[in-house]
Amino acid sequence: MAKVYYDRDSNLKVLDGKTVAVLGYGSQGHAHAQNLRDSGVSVIIGLHDGSKSRKTAESDGFKVFTVAEAARQADVIMFLMPDHMQAAIYRDLVAPNAKKNAVLAFAHGFAIHFGQVAPAADNDVFMIAPKGPGHIVRRMYTEGKGVPVLVAVHQNASGRAMETALAYGSAIGGGRSGMIETTFREETESDLFGEQAVLCGGLSELIKAGFETLVEAGYQPEIAYFECLHEVKLIVDLIFEGGLSWMRYSVSDTAKYGDCVSGKRVIDENARWTMKQILGEIQDGTFAKDWILENQAGRPKMKKWVSSEREQLIEHVGKDLRGMMPWLDKKEAPEY
Repeated sequence: MAKVYYDRDSNLKVLDGKTVAVLGYGSQGHAHAQNLRDSGVSVIIGLHDGSKSRKTAESDGFKVFTVAEAARQADVIMFLMPDHMQAAIYRDLVAPNAKKNAVLAFAHGFAIHFGQVAPAADNDVFMIAPKGPGHIVRRMYTEGKGVPVLVAVHQNASGRAMETALAYGSAIGGGRSGMIETTFREETESDLFGEQAVLCGGLSELIKAGFETLVEAGYQPEIAYFECLHEVKLIVDLIFEGGLSWMRYSVSDTAKYGDCVSGKRVIDENARWTMKQILGEIQDGTFAKDWILENQAGRPKMKKWVSSEREQLIEHVGKDLRGMMPWLDKKEAPEY
């Protein structure tokens, strides 16, 4: 079983007299920065020139600097910009300006695990990865609660890296619910696998395959949408609240029996074999290499794919049906 730390295991005084630079002020950035400040930590924000987040950060009462200026002032530097940007930002702006013995912190292990960021030997390097979106991290903190976080140390130059990591984790609220010890490798590879095989790639394709199977068999697209996409939220909410057992307890006996006899026919040995292939490509760096090259080329594959996906029948039918649902806070993705 994983080791779990709580507030009682951390010492916020470790951060006394230290300045934390939060690089990025998006979903996670605003939550980390505000929670740290409310915990008594000195926080500054580092943003690239022209960042749309500057006004927001300043209106929230933070001093905002360029990334290079923030790096010069900080004792702890938290990287909260997208993975594909971290290598260049570290190389060009952080590494030449950071203090000797500065602590580097991350909320996802991609850049470190796949060698995109190579810290100096005198840097402590840790990860605090909240298992929830930034607005929940912030809201739970303000309610006196917390979102569980993952904690890992990649490099322990000072011998006190875990102390700093736990202090940081507690300062953003993670110690209230639990800080689960992991490694950069485990967090990165499991996170990428979950996104690709289950949460995004797997679920999206399962929904589309079900929808298309019904439509091709002559069922109305509107009916197929309700059965294969709309009701996913009902099931996911039940799973989220009490696991698979609670979901199965809560649905009808007919649905439960359908789960029993058909689930493993859909996710069969071929699907499991494919999942193992995907995991292997993550573990050996194939996916990371492809993703880095895709960004360097201007994302041609992603742009073509996103454009094609927007034109799928399920998207058009869904937009019309959501217009019939006044209780929804309707969302529409901007052009990619």
